[in-house]
Amino acid sequence: MKTAVITGASGGIGSAIAQRLAADGFSVVAGYNHSVERAESLVAQLPGRGHRAMRIALLEPESLADLAHTLAESPGSLDVLVNCAGVTRPVPHDDLDRLDDSTIDEIFATNWRGSFAAIRSLRPLLDKADGAVVVNISSVSAVTGQGSNVAYCASKAALDSMTRSLARALAPLVRVVSVSPGWVVGEYADQMPPEVLDAQREATPLERLATPDDVARAVSAVVNDLPFTTGAIVSVDGGRPLGVA
Repeated sequence: MKTAVITGASGGIGSAIAQRLAADGFSVVAGYNHSVERAESLVAQLPGRGHRAMRIALLEPESLADLAHTLAESPGSLDVLVNCAGVTRPVPHDDLDRLDDSTIDEIFATNWRGSFAAIRSLRPLLDKADGAVVVNISSVSAVTGQGSNVAYCASKAALDSMTRSLARALAPLVRVVSVSPGWVVGEYADQMPPEVLDAQREATPLERLATPDDVARAVSAVVNDLPFTTGAIVSVDGGRPLGVA
């Protein structure tokens, strides 16, 4: 049985990715940090078999070590790691004082260091698979510099840089790709004033926001249909960088 680990699987994008990869025939490990009920509910709804929810605390080395040990003792192979866990909060880009050090550290620790730590812990298992792939969920903010705050944009740019570096370093055994959405319909977007979302739609050539399933389809394509792609940033943004600010 081929296995896919998804960090942050209890969120909207993560759960859509879990649904897609389960439908593709993978045994899904739905990672969560605090939302155990949501993760277990997700697992109960997934098609196929062999799915499970596991606490994956990216900033706790012992949690990642437990994950690696559990997977090593399980049947089958670890074929896919999707780094979907991330944090942010809205801070106007010109309000430098509100973007305090603790917020910056939390964003970079989770969005960059946590993703790197997951890859580092699971690399021995990924190396043993036949054509393993790591998919990092990035953001169009890495390119546009427009997003929830300056640190979030920078953390996603760093994630894309890591994708390129590790694609070279882990080849040929493991592919590494970023999937980079624009604004995505869901919990975070729902917190925004309607005029903010309308402005984003108007500035997007395809005139809508992404859905979680748009992102999930891109992940599925990278995993299943693009075997000669690595180090790439796959955009799922409706052409947002081509639009007006």
